[in-house]
Amino acid sequence: MAGGTGGAGGQEAPLPIAMSEARRGAVAAMLGARSVAVVGASPRPDSFGSRMVIEAQRGTARVHLVNPRYDRIGDALCAPSLTDLEDDVDLVLLGVPDEALLEQLESAVAIGARGAVLFGSAHGLSEKLTAIAMNAGIAVCGAGCMGFINNVRGVRALGYLEPDPLPAGGISLITHSGSAFSTLLRARRGFGFRLAVSSGQELVTNTADYVEYALDDPDTRIIALLMETPRDVPRLRKALLRAAGQGVPVVILTVGGSPRGKAMVAAHSGALAGDRAAWDAFCAATGAIGVSDLAEFADTLELFSATRRSRGGGVATVHDSGAERALVADLAHDLGVEFADLTDDTLATVGALLDEGLAASNPLDVWGTGADTRNLFGSCLRAMIDDPGVGVTALAVDLVTEFDGDTAYADAVLDVAELTEAPLAVLASVPSAIDTVTAQRLRDNGVPVIEGARSGLAALGHLAHWPLPVEESPSPGRRRDIDPGASASEVLAAYGIPVVGSRSADSLDQALAAADAVGYPVALKTVGVLHKTEVGGVVLGLADTAALTAAYNAMAQRLGPAVTVETMVDGGVEISVGFVRDDAFGPLVVVAAGGTLVELMEDRVVACPPLSRSGALRMLDRLRVAPLLAGWRGSPAVDIDALADVIVSVSELAVDHGDEFDAVEANPVITTPHGAIAVDTVMIPRHLRDQKIE
Repeated sequence: MAGGTGGAGGQEAPLPIAMSEARRGAVAAMLGARSVAVVGASPRPDSFGSRMVIEAQRGTARVHLVNPRYDRIGDALCAPSLTDLEDDVDLVLLGVPDEALLEQLESAVAIGARGAVLFGSAHGLSEKLTAIAMNAGIAVCGAGCMGFINNVRGVRALGYLEPDPLPAGGISLITHSGSAFSTLLRARRGFGFRLAVSSGQELVTNTADYVEYALDDPDTRIIALLMETPRDVPRLRKALLRAAGQGVPVVILTVGGSPRGKAMVAAHSGALAGDRAAWDAFCAATGAIGVSDLAEFADTLELFSATRRSRGGGVATVHDSGAERALVADLAHDLGVEFADLTDDTLATVGALLDEGLAASNPLDVWGTGADTRNLFGSCLRAMIDDPGVGVTALAVDLVTEFDGDTAYADAVLDVAELTEAPLAVLASVPSAIDTVTAQRLRDNGVPVIEGARSGLAALGHLAHWPLPVEESPSPGRRRDIDPGASASEVLAAYGIPVVGSRSADSLDQALAAADAVGYPVALKTVGVLHKTEVGGVVLGLADTAALTAAYNAMAQRLGPAVTVETMVDGGVEISVGFVRDDAFGPLVVVAAGGTLVELMEDRVVACPPLSRSGALRMLDRLRVAPLLAGWRGSPAVDIDALADVIVSVSELAVDHGDEFDAVEANPVITTPHGAIAVDTVMIPRHLRDQKIE
């Protein structure tokens, strides 16, 4: 389990119930510790040992100091070792060099501690440390972490000084990044924390454990996750689905989705990062909100922390600048954030308020003469909020310091906020220009100030559409066994997927016999090449014996005698359907524009199995080639239900046998008004990437 990559697909095996309960108990004892031992305590100012002591003593837990060099540190006694302590200890902070970690963790186990924080990098020690902790059943935060703060229980298990008191609120933050941990704790934004964990390498206790703990707290309002590496994905998925069921939004910022980013994560933590598409699929499967950077992360957390929730609908913004209104419209288009279509009544109400020459619209430019700014902007905001198509409203002004003392913008927002429970925020474009006093006044009165046009618009879009739909998993079907020697076509056929008639051949006579069996016209394909068209390994529309003979002789001379002879399928839309096995997430269903353009177009949608029919249809709707399926410029619509059935069947195959293959693909699946049929198939057995079975 070291590094979280044990078991199939980098995923831990499900825990037995008794072990699961013991694990949850250990995590709760660690995070809610009533007594803490600080190993490596020091009186030296600004030392790591001193910072550990300062932070531990800021909390409410009993603190025991351990260091053989000292008898006392300040007014507190200091024991030479953990085993010399007379009182019970729930949590041990190990601020010691890596070479001392094994011995000290064993001592923590010996005194019955329920948890430990490993601040050091533990280079080369991961497996041994994990084994010690797992055998003893203790929780471990780290290694390579900043520690944690439980704001509710008053536990501060840190090696670095953080805000005291930590702003209180409804967020439980779990982050793999120590730097981001400190940044968010010091952000001075309109949110606060119940729990904040810098989890580091997660040698033992992982994000799923922390999320489960947070969800056991009925006052947790938001789960905030910053993740480099997905660990224990099945348990994490279950925990996030629980959050969705409890109405707790989960905001996830992931890093390492690019090739260079993945390499950086591996170099940093020694663990695998998830591909961006895999993370997107995971968020979609769990109803989590995926964000792209720390600015969007902070804006989304502040917006959701206000606890005002959308009734559904689009975004509405009110501006004091025509140019900035246009900029926001451009950014929203790029981000896919939808502005609400206002009703005629709303447009008439707003239009009556505007100066001559200004038009009622969304987004709305209000600035004219500037007369009676407070009432003008307040009335426009209220009209927008009352529109049934608006899910969230923002006053989009830069909130700069007004040297004439004008507070009209803030006054207008606060006037409206008192009259409604609908989501309302201030959207500023330049964070460094925000007047901090005005911003704090708004935040103190429950109005979020989101700091950046791009990040803020994304956050508004997240709130407008939350909760995200989470489809119930279909009931598991009967698992179908696969003959180890079966071809890719035979495997797909076993799951009810229509496949084209095909026969193998190693000679001209066999090829001619195969054509007689499947019926002319036929397609001739070479065997053993993944991208056949690139090497001239596919010849289509062979109408008779003469055409087949000529094509076979030419292909055999260049590529070898082994071929398949297949029934021709004409027309239709080509779609690729299959699954790939991700090291962290396991099998992922992939639907893409098919045929020879699949890599060029990069038009693909990825989802976590299992999928229902409705889930399959949603995947197809998200393809850029979706209009072709519906009928484009006079062409008939295809049998979309038949194509969805293929996707569902591939999803079932992925669930049943996803650990046996690195990839299974039908490309293309030709879909016509009369059905869908897999024409070319390939499967790559796990760990045999060079052995492709067609």
